[in-house]
Amino acid sequence: MKALKYILLLLLLIIVAGAIYIATLEGSYDIKRTKVVKAPIQVVYNNVNDYANWPEWSPWIEQEPTAALIFAEKTSGEGASYAWNGKILGEGSMETLETKANESINQKITFIKPWESQSDIYWDFKPVDDGTEVTWGMKGELDFMSRAFMAFSGGMEKEVGPDYERGLFKLDSVLQVHMKKYSVTVNGETTHGGGYYLYTTTSCKIDELGAKMQEMLPQAGMYAQKNKIQMAGAPFTLYHKYDEENNAVIFSCAVPVSERVITEPGSGIQTGMLKPFKAIKTTLKGNYENSKEAWETAYKYLADNKLEQIVGSAAIEVYLTDAMNTPNPADWLTEIYIPIK
Repeated sequence: MKALKYILLLLLLIIVAGAIYIATLEGSYDIKRTKVVKAPIQVVYNNVNDYANWPEWSPWIEQEPTAALIFAEKTSGEGASYAWNGKILGEGSMETLETKANESINQKITFIKPWESQSDIYWDFKPVDDGTEVTWGMKGELDFMSRAFMAFSGGMEKEVGPDYERGLFKLDSVLQVHMKKYSVTVNGETTHGGGYYLYTTTSCKIDELGAKMQEMLPQAGMYAQKNKIQMAGAPFTLYHKYDEENNAVIFSCAVPVSERVITEPGSGIQTGMLKPFKAIKTTLKGNYENSKEAWETAYKYLADNKLEQIVGSAAIEVYLTDAMNTPNPADWLTEIYIPIK
């Protein structure tokens, strides 16, 4: 009986000592991880800002993909929210409190099960040479029960930190896949409306074409802006000659204008005019690096349908989007017009 009394006393001392130890543990926490995501800052921010995208890269949903997810009517921006309920994940919700476009997002996470608690979630985005530096963190205060759990599980850093690392890794991987998506669609026969255009022309080796286009494409547009000439559509390229056998291409970079323009001598910019013509139209949605496949698909369509290209007439490539206003390459639109008889 005396031994039992000592054992009970010892247990009581252990409990009291444990409670004192837990009570003295740090009550606040700020766990964060940072990673460079190889994507433009607008692409990263827009993805994170919309809860509808989270199931693709959330490290917790990965642990329980069958958990019930309930998205509010608004899933992005201030006031957006979603909730979850699962055997592993427990029950909780997340709400976006404040956003600064392409800079930061502040959110509140509320846990209901296995126990009630709240934390502040924060995201910071900074452009860097290789893409976007993303910081994802969580901070708040631990109540006694939470401190007790963390004391036995190794602490918040060990419990949450690896999940944030996994989430940022998955976010990077998902965005890499998204940005590489593309499609080629042959729209069929159409009539190109033609019209006046400003242009500059050159010739080069085929393997120099990309660099030359980047250099030349802005020139006609800049001339129009400088001289307050109203542009009438998207910039385009006219391919006058494309000779793979001799590795040579002659092309013009142009912008459409509403009327004939007399350009300044020595400016390097000239005025041209396209008459309306019948063409096969093909649309590439995605990175321009897939343009070769788009052209091959268009010419295959001509061959399969026994259509004949007009010799001597320039084929046209129209750029409906640009990287400045459309940062995600998967959303770029390029139209190809091949003149046919």
